Amino acid sequence: MFSYLSPEQRIPVGHPLRAVRAFTDEALKSMTEKFAVLYSTTGRPSIPPEKLLRALLLQLLYSVRSERMLMEQLNYNLLFRWFVGLNSDEPVWDATVFSKNRDRLLDGDIAEEFFDEILAQAEAADLLSAEHFTVDGTLIEAWASQKSFQPKDKEGKPPEQGDDPGNPTVNFHGEKRSNQTHQSTTDPEARLAKKSAGKEAKLSYAGHALMENRNGLIINVRLTQATGTAEREAAVEMVEDITGDHRVTVGADKAYDTQDLVRQMRECNATPHVARNDSNRRSAIDHRTTRHAGYQVSQRKRKLIEEFFGWLKTVAMLRKTRHRGIRKVGWMFTFAAAAFNLIRMRNLMLAIQAA
Repeated sequence: MFSYLSPEQRIPVGHPLRAVRAFTDEALKSMTEKFAVLYSTTGRPSIPPEKLLRALLLQLLYSVRSERMLMEQLNYNLLFRWFVGLNSDEPVWDATVFSKNRDRLLDGDIAEEFFDEILAQAEAADLLSAEHFTVDGTLIEAWASQKSFQPKDKEGKPPEQGDDPGNPTVNFHGEKRSNQTHQSTTDPEARLAKKSAGKEAKLSYAGHALMENRNGLIINVRLTQATGTAEREAAVEMVEDITGDHRVTVGADKAYDTQDLVRQMRECNATPHVARNDSNRRSAIDHRTTRHAGYQVSQRKRKLIEEFFGWLKTVAMLRKTRHRGIRKVGWMFTFAAAAFNLIRMRNLMLAIQAA
């Protein structure tokens, strides 16, 4: 059977991916010089970085759980082929070749630049607020098991007779384990952490995001080791990066209600609209802040950032990362934030056009 219709003709005019592809193409045009360095001048032709990024974007947007399955989708899914830029009869890459080329991208700052280019388009469309922001953080489970969390100063025990050497039995019940005395042999940069009291502790990384309050777009991200002070330290760093000399407001939940953080925020020319924590100590936020109507607005708007974390862990499947090391996990976290902004911008532009 023969078809005389191209993938472009088969995709409906109003398909949601059309707007996403338009934003993506505009961002990739500005990154041409950066991509030129990644092309190899010897050996067999590699996968073009532009197509590689589009494929990774599809993996996040459509919750494709593995790169092997992504290649399978690219083989017969015309929508995926159209978005990536493959013809109907063009061969699909081998999954192993795709993974090796993807690792080259993860070693660079491509995700940060792509995130900045998407954000620049949002700013050009007047979708960003320059005065009101929200900061929050979440835990991303590391690609490491509890068995790998071994004492730092102790050599691994040989497997017992009859036990599987590749997956030995480990009994750590009754053993006191902490990040000071133990470390993962699989991912040494991961840290044992839990989000709240009563929850189980898991090997994790801490992801942080700064959101503008007008439309809920993410304007800055950080990925750090999961320590007790990581959220507050990352919050101060991201607030310092906000451009402009005018005063801004920064909303946050009760975890950020500390004297040091409030003082540092004010030194950064930011008014901390932090939720008061009156449970067991005196709050650092007094009536001088809470009496303003803007404080109540910030408390309502700050919940929008949970939509990003919810999308990140369900649709983008970053509840548990598939990468190891803070650099690679941070690359995917930044790239996922850019993907979230693309979806948000598409919806916002549709609403503007309908109005």
